[in-house]
Amino acid sequence: MTQIVGAAVTDKFSSQLKEFGINPSKVHRNLSVEGMVRLAVERKEGIVNSTGSLSVNTGKYTGRSPDDRFIVFDDKTHDTIDWGKINHQFPTGKFKKLLEKMKSFVDNKELFVFDGFVGADPDTRLPIRVINDHVWQSMFSRNLFIRPTKEELENHEPEFTILCLNNFVAVPEVDGTRTDVFILIDLTRKIVLIGGTEYAGEMKKSMFSVMNFLLPERGIFPMHCSANIGEKGDTALFFGLSGTGKTTLSADPNRKLIGDDEHGWSDNGTFNFEGGCYAKCINLSQEAEPEIWNAIKPGAVLENVVLKDNVPDYDDNALTENTRVAYPLDFIPGAVIPSVGGNPKVIVFLTADALGVLPPVSRLTKEGAMFHFMSGYTSKLAGTERGIKEPKSVFSECFGAPFMPRPASVYAKLLGEKINQHNTVVYLVNTGWSGGPYGVGKRIKIQYSRAMVTAALSGALDIVKYRHDDLFNLDIPTEVEGVPSDILDPKNTWTDKDSYELSAKKLSQMFVENFKKFDNVSPEIIEAGPKASL
Repeated sequence: MTQIVGAAVTDKFSSQLKEFGINPSKVHRNLSVEGMVRLAVERKEGIVNSTGSLSVNTGKYTGRSPDDRFIVFDDKTHDTIDWGKINHQFPTGKFKKLLEKMKSFVDNKELFVFDGFVGADPDTRLPIRVINDHVWQSMFSRNLFIRPTKEELENHEPEFTILCLNNFVAVPEVDGTRTDVFILIDLTRKIVLIGGTEYAGEMKKSMFSVMNFLLPERGIFPMHCSANIGEKGDTALFFGLSGTGKTTLSADPNRKLIGDDEHGWSDNGTFNFEGGCYAKCINLSQEAEPEIWNAIKPGAVLENVVLKDNVPDYDDNALTENTRVAYPLDFIPGAVIPSVGGNPKVIVFLTADALGVLPPVSRLTKEGAMFHFMSGYTSKLAGTERGIKEPKSVFSECFGAPFMPRPASVYAKLLGEKINQHNTVVYLVNTGWSGGPYGVGKRIKIQYSRAMVTAALSGALDIVKYRHDDLFNLDIPTEVEGVPSDILDPKNTWTDKDSYELSAKKLSQMFVENFKKFDNVSPEIIEAGPKASL
């Protein structure tokens, strides 16, 4: 008989486990932070460092494994998923067999369960259950998903279940996976299977993919973005891939944080999918990012950060450049709890241009916003995925292609409708390189990026003069308070002007060629993008 310990131990929970078909020796449900830290140390899963946070290493895999993520192909998904390089098909029969193998694997083993929610809006939230074989991963789930009240936990009925077993590996030739690592999403059975990797980010991103599939059917716009709100109740969104500054730029001491990564935009306004933050720690400093620095304390989980005399060294990237910290949202002073906001007045698209030719800030029309949203240009930064060692220019649809099951046009249509409904202003901010490409130029200073974002949110950019860049088809402000005017025109920062022209034309052509893959796009959206040649 399974021994159940922890919060809200009920017959209902016990029967749910039996119905799911697992028979572990012991299950810890929704343990306290103190209890999880104690067990993690006892089980040698991690150590408590000088900050009081729990330090863990994720072993061989220190980033996501996108090529090992699959969606089950069946009647529900065959004509709704954008199948291809991002969304790989997996046979429903193979999924069922692998699920049974994983259930057998946990027989008479100790497991850890977190019951909670995805989505802060009570009208749209998704009840979930996360089952882990490592207690620190359950602590990660507690930090990143939305924690239930005592009453909600007693009556919890999960709609989706994540079974994440780090110690279980697949046999590709038998199980149908690509490698021994797998992330399998079954939207019909409402189960996610994860095995072979200890990288905890796979759990949160698999549920993000689920929400990105479910919400458009309800007219809700799911977004890979951070969000905050000002003193006057003005909500702002920050779109961008990992490493572009979503977390850093939304953690503003003058604004309240709604969330740092995943949100929905319904008729009620904006709401966070998560209950916590998963921030990058590479080169973290107290001066540049005080909110994140101060969130690394008891209750936080520090991933793959080098310790020296038990003190975190954020500048030493010996393990990986994708060092992370997972902490509850309320670790950020003034964070909005519950994490909901109004309809955004300003949207910021963040891109890290490794070629160093995009302007640091520019204003977009609605059609321009839809073009750049569908394009999702940025640079993948080192460490965020296996094999990425230096910045690589990519187009990631919707600023989050790895997590978007449906075609980009579905999400772009929702964006355009929301902009129209709420007169939202959209800016493109380059947090990447200036003065030359990666290896030659320098990354734009964070204080300049902050100043540009502040100007956009305050309305200061509504009253300044703009110049039009014909090649990229962008409106660029001629002045921004706190930013040297010469860097607003990227050409000024290059010593070799001819090299700038060549690189700019190269990137413009890349935009045009990439956009050809989209079918049935209005001429107005295509015309709003960069030009092939001038």
